[in-house]
Formats: sequence, C-alpha cells, structure tokens
Amino acid sequence: MSRRSKNNQTKRNTVEFSEKDFLPTTKAEMDALGWDKCDVILVSGDAYIDSPFIGVAMVGRMLERLGYRVGMIGQPDINSGVDIKRLGEPRLYWGVSGGSVDSMVSNYTATKKFRNTDDYTPGGKNDKRPDRALSVYCNLIRRYFKGTVPLVIGGIEASLRRVSHYDYWQNKLKKPILFDSKADILIYGMGEIALEELTRAIEEASDYTHIRGVCYISKEPKYEYIQLPSHQECVDDKERYIDLFDDFYDNNDPISARGLCQKVDDRYLIQNPPCDYLNQEEMDANSNLPFTRELHPYYRKFGKVKCLETIKFSIMTHHGCWGECNFCAIGVHQGRTIRTRTEANILEEAKEFNKYKDYKGIISDVGGPTANMYGYECVKKLKKGTCDDIRCVDAERLCKVMHVNHERNINLLRKVREVEGVRKAFVASGVRYDLITADKKHGYSYLKEMVEHHISGQMKVAPEHTQQHVLELMGKPGKGTLVDFKKLYDRLNRESGKNQFLTYYLIAAHPGCEEKDMHELKRFTTDELKMNPEQAQVFTPTPSTYSAVMYYTELDPKSRKKIFVEKDTKRKEKQKQIVVAKECFKSGFAS
Repeated sequence: MSRRSKNNQTKRNTVEFSEKDFLPTTKAEMDALGWDKCDVILVSGDAYIDSPFIGVAMVGRMLERLGYRVGMIGQPDINSGVDIKRLGEPRLYWGVSGGSVDSMVSNYTATKKFRNTDDYTPGGKNDKRPDRALSVYCNLIRRYFKGTVPLVIGGIEASLRRVSHYDYWQNKLKKPILFDSKADILIYGMGEIALEELTRAIEEASDYTHIRGVCYISKEPKYEYIQLPSHQECVDDKERYIDLFDDFYDNNDPISARGLCQKVDDRYLIQNPPCDYLNQEEMDANSNLPFTRELHPYYRKFGKVKCLETIKFSIMTHHGCWGECNFCAIGVHQGRTIRTRTEANILEEAKEFNKYKDYKGIISDVGGPTANMYGYECVKKLKKGTCDDIRCVDAERLCKVMHVNHERNINLLRKVREVEGVRKAFVASGVRYDLITADKKHGYSYLKEMVEHHISGQMKVAPEHTQQHVLELMGKPGKGTLVDFKKLYDRLNRESGKNQFLTYYLIAAHPGCEEKDMHELKRFTTDELKMNPEQAQVFTPTPSTYSAVMYYTELDPKSRKKIFVEKDTKRKEKQKQIVVAKECFKSGFAS
C-alpha cells in the first residue's frame, strides 16, 4: 500500500468541543460547573483561544491541573464593566496579560500607522485590543473592584517592560511597567515554576518576595542584588541606560543570574533571579494538557481568528533561542538555553491531530523560535549558565564550544512523517542557515530532508542585511555564509528535481544603516542572489532589545561610539523602497 493510500484510509474518532471543554468565560459556565467563585481570573488582550501556543491559555491549563478554578476573560470592553465583572471577583488573584503580542507592536506598524487587522481577534478587525493593554486592563479591574485581590501581570508585554525601557511610540524612556500599570506582582519570562509557587504563596497568605522569576515594588532597596542605574539617571544620561541594559541582559539565566534592584522615584523595582527552566518531563507534561485547540464558543459568534490557521495543527518542539539577534527579544523572554520535548511526546501530539474533523493530514509547522536548534545545546552553558562576555553566535563566528548537530532533528522529522494520518509536515519556523553550513556532519542531510519533504515551494531565511557593519550591529552572520547556503540549497533542489526558491527576510533602517547600505544590499541581491526582493520591513525598536537601545541612544552599546540612526519616517520608507524596487536581471535557478 502506498504512503498516501495508507494515510487516506486513516480512521478518525473525531470530537466535537462544547463550552464544558474550555475554561469558563461566562457566569453560566461557572454555574454549570457548580462554582460560586473562581480562584484565579485571567484577563488577556487576545480572544480566548485554547491552544498551547497561547501563553494565557497555557497558564490557565497549568493552574487547572494544580486544582485551581480558573476563569478566562478575553478582550474585555474597556468602556464598561460588563465584561470584566461577568465572572465576579477571584478568590486569589487576577492574572493579566496584554496578549500574545505586545499591544503597541500589535496595533502599530514600524512607521506608527495603525494596523487595521488583528490575527487574535474574532473577525480580524483590530478594534478590541487597547494600546498599552496591561495598564488599561489593570485600571479597568481597579475601577470596578475596589481594594481587590492582587493583580499579577505576565506575558510578553510585561516581561519585556519590567525595568526602565525605551518606548518607541512615545519616544522616551518609560518606568518599569509595574509602576505604570499599578499591578502588584510581575512574573517574567516563561515563568512556569514561578506561577505555581506564587499561586500557592498567595493562597497560603505567605511571603512571595523570595520567589524566583517575579518582580515587585519595594520601599527599600535590596543591597545584595545588582544595583541598576536609577530611572532618573537613565533619563539624564543615555550611557547610564546602556549600563542598565547590559546588566539586565546579562542576568536572565537561571544558573548564573543575580537579582536586580532599580530605584524609581522614591521606591525600588526588585527583580528576583529567574526561575528554573522546565525539564524535559515537565515540558512533555505541559504539552499533554487538555487543550481543545479551538476558539471558545463565546467568541466564535464574532468570527474566526486568523492565527488558528497556522497554530491549530502546529507542534512546538522546544523553547528558547541562543541566536541573539539584537533586534529580537526571544532570548530575553524565553531564554537562551534550549529546552526540548521528547520525540515520543511530539509524535503522540501529531497522532492526536487525527481526532479533529478539520485535520487534513497537514502539519503547519514542526519547530520553535529557531527550528534547527532542536536537540542539542552547549554543555558548558547547561552547567554554568550563559556567558556574559561571549555569544553562542554572532556576525563573526559560531562559538567553538557550541557543537551544532542536526542528527536528532533529522530523526524527529522522519518519524513525524511516519505518523499515521500525516500527509505533509512543514517546517515553517525560522531556520538558521549558518547553523546548517556549520554542521559538517549532518547539515547537508538536514537541508536535504527539508528540501525533499518539509518545504512548501519556498524556504524562508533571514539574512536581514548584507553589509558587514550593519550585520555586526544586528548580531547576524556575514553574507559569505548566505552565499554558501544558497549554493547548497540550489544544488539539492536540482538533485531532487524540484524548483523551490528561497524567500529572504530583510530589514531597512536598522541603526547603522544608511541609504547607501540599502543600495549595496540591492546590488548584492540582484548580482549574487539573482533575485528581486519583494518584501522588506522597516525596523521597529521593540522593548528589551539591544537594537532599541541603539535607536534611542544613537550609540554602539559595545564601543559607545556614535552611530547613524535613521529616525525620519519618510527616509525609513525610502530605505525600504530601495531594496524592493523592481529591476530586470538574468534569473538564476531556484532564485
């Protein structure tokens, strides 16, 4: 029997989900469960999408497993108390998140134009997520629940704004978000272990200020912690802000990090060291939580959420990324150490897709923040934590201690393809092409697997630029690696009889980049890559990234030397148009 025939004959015991399969989001659902009160109510800038890819849904299911009664309010109306009051007041605390994306990034383009669409809002119209959602939701709760139980904030918006940070949309340094939101406690990073410990501490009315992975406000400094420059010092002196960010960035690893203390007016932001990462068994356990992978019926009547098209039948293989691109905050939020699930657990998830009637045998993605970091890590880092003085990979080279090995990833992908019901398993997550060329033993085989089985006509790579001085400021590999990779990719396509091409992510107006650099980028893509870029994005200075520090200070954080930073919106757009302008050229194969 052929592979396709076998998959077409797969028998599925499909399931239908109703409100009882979700965490309650209305009083009627609470009544049906026999609850008079929730222990915790989670408030989010997203509609309630019950997926392992949605952070607030993961938090809810984790708390449910621990025995707590959890309610969910997604995208509450901020102009009335109707939504925020519909579940009453929780017994222990409110858990507040801005959603899966920082609300300002979600609502505005790089040139500060309002986005009309939102992939996490039913119907797709961007009319439910407020600017600075965390602060708005906290104020909404306090407006209708005077003297309420603690407000605990978390998620990407909280995590990346936990110390003084540059806000691109107001073009100024803002205070740590605990001060602006008036929340009580902040859980940062992935924070799974901190969540459990904090919930128990609140339930027992015990002290939580020792719990790793949390931030809080204190009237007194904590002298045993690193003393960061005060907020006012950072406002007065941009180099002091770089000093703050260096200490902030270097203290994100559970093994090596120290706590941080920052004076803000007459009080202090206290950041305890990060909580431990989940081990492999705990990663698997979280993946086994009873997610429906659906939009809650309460929100379904308003339309579909676009994000489900990509995340519903996708598999997250690992957390963390050590790529350290300076414009990306994944390393700060998820961590720079890879934590993986077991192959058996991943394969079981792929098999579980068969129970959904709308599953057609297509897995949208098997990956993580960087797909080809699955299955290996630096032995030194696992014992001693991340290094302060050297990166795993930068514009110059890959650290010699980091032994890239795609073998486990190759075996995983082969096993996923053999799961009953799977017709195609794509790898849509980002792939570091420099890691493929660095792996002399298995890099060729990994790319061959990708070309033959896991690409849908194109493979997305992210060189971002080609000029060395810009790449160094971005923390990206040199263009020579890209040329070598493209040659190998084209060769494998020829050998496989395929005509698949590469799609390149490119950034315009990054700190250090001038118009002449974009002209050179255009020349390189035309002459060397034999293609006309159709997409490029204007750089957005997002909180908790070195690139945002560069944008604000106009200094190279390493050398403290002045760098060019384009801040005029029209000239930013011009940089983008330079590289996407249509030009005629002699086309090469698979380009």
